[in-house]
Amino acid sequence: MRTFLGIDIDKNLVEKIVDLQKNLMETNAPLKLVEGENLHFTFKFFGEIDQKKLDEIIQATENKVSKFEPFDLSIRGTGVFPNLRYIRVLWLGVENPELFSKMLQEFDEEFVKMGFKKERSYIPHLTIGRLKGAENKEDLVAKIEEFSELEIGRMTVDKLILKKSELTPSGPIYTDIKEFKLDKNP
Repeated sequence: MRTFLGIDIDKNLVEKIVDLQKNLMETNAPLKLVEGENLHFTFKFFGEIDQKKLDEIIQATENKVSKFEPFDLSIRGTGVFPNLRYIRVLWLGVENPELFSKMLQEFDEEFVKMGFKKERSYIPHLTIGRLKGAENKEDLVAKIEEFSELEIGRMTVDKLILKKSELTPSGPIYTDIKEFKLDKNP
């Protein structure tokens, strides 16, 4: 099964993100947007794994999650990967990403021990769409720059969710496998 560890977006912020996506679509650039119900931060993508590996991931995540407490995250600013000349992914950024990044690095150490690829320099981001061609790219770039400091809002990260990702012709279907509460033990 294809899996990843993610952080769901606070329901109160989804509407603002969808409004931004609609605004970007007005450029008529060939965008494939992430549906509102699928918006999430990917904490770690595992890819295709078997039940044994799934059990190992669950055990490692349960052990690690107790070392972290809930924290606030501010979603702010638009950006792209890899760059504005060649856009593949459109994303929203995170203000003060240090805690998010530190947490990911600590988890990643455990996942690397299991044989997963080490994350390179991870930039916390929320993918909101992918560009599928070059038509109207200049208009899209102008909109991205216009929203480079857009404030979406704050949310509390209090859990990680292990999800199954099933790819279909109409888009991915995500199913929650297990939730892990951030609950630092004193």
